[in-house]
Amino acid sequence: MAFRRRNKSYPFFSQEFVIQNHADIVFSFVIFILIGLMFEATAKTAILFIQPQYNISTQSPEGEVTLYQYGWRDWATILFYFFITIILHAVVQEYVLDKVNRRLHLSKSKNTKFNESGQLCVFHLVSSVWSLYILITEGYLFHPSSLWENYPHVHLRFQVKFFYLTQLAYWLHALPELYFQKVRKEEIPRQLQYICLYLLHVSAAYLLNLSRVGLVLLCLQYLSEMSFHIARMFYFTDESHQKMFDVWAVCFVFTRMVTLTLMFLAVGFGLARAENQGLDWDLGNFNTVLIRMTVLLLVCLTQSWLLWKFIRYQLRRWREFRHEQASRKRAAAKQTPRPLKRDSLGHHENGVIKAENGASPRPKKIKAP
Repeated sequence: MAFRRRNKSYPFFSQEFVIQNHADIVFSFVIFILIGLMFEATAKTAILFIQPQYNISTQSPEGEVTLYQYGWRDWATILFYFFITIILHAVVQEYVLDKVNRRLHLSKSKNTKFNESGQLCVFHLVSSVWSLYILITEGYLFHPSSLWENYPHVHLRFQVKFFYLTQLAYWLHALPELYFQKVRKEEIPRQLQYICLYLLHVSAAYLLNLSRVGLVLLCLQYLSEMSFHIARMFYFTDESHQKMFDVWAVCFVFTRMVTLTLMFLAVGFGLARAENQGLDWDLGNFNTVLIRMTVLLLVCLTQSWLLWKFIRYQLRRWREFRHEQASRKRAAAKQTPRPLKRDSLGHHENGVIKAENGASPRPKKIKAP
């Protein structure tokens, strides 16, 4: 199963060989784990990688329900879906983005950014729709108080836990993709920043049992980021398409306002008024003043940093727009035709120069050669 066209063969396990065939190498590991399900001796080990662990069965008005907790064995599941995301990344790159790039004929820098936006558009679209579906089916969207009531939210439904595991797997897979995609050194620090921020926030929401608040914030963040990457892809196809950036600006400001409001409402006021105050590792309760203040500080610093980058970006766009307008005005002024000067002897009429008094001037005598 080949994901990339091979125009040249490289020595086994060389750098170029690994980069060119990394999806096929990872696919072989996935097949090896799936084959383990076929044998009774290895089925129990293989299931650790595929199915979320730490499930318990409880009774509810709807009947028997299976809920999940988190534990160290989740790393096996994250590793398996880490491999899956690498394969899906290669599929999207090979069968969608590369075909579009061949038609657009972009420069190398624009090509890299277009691929980045294309991959993130697919991920943000799937994650935002998935998280919105969970919020609606679990009832969190129409009952905001459920985001902090009955904390700690230790027991998770399958779709909630699986969502967080796949989120961690995706952002972990983004780290080796910097190597596989041969990202330029100038772009690596910028991409590492948002990858690490996503890993930090998703891990904090999952481990501190703030999964409900995290679902809402991730849904809003992914919708905002998706609008930005769609606008950037349209801009690369045609630089006159800049209206989408205005839509993204509105979504960005709205997301920042809702994020800060929701965090102060849920963590600053909701958890502060809860009865179960204190730190209890066994029960998964992290409702202490220090942890609440740390979470709020982390979110506020992140939102402030994003707003600072947003303001700098908008100011740069405004300066570029003003510079472009000034250049157009100067170019238009140079192309304006100058008025013709009137002849000192009179004016032209039917191809003959007329004097001011209406008489034709005396014609000059031309000397014969």
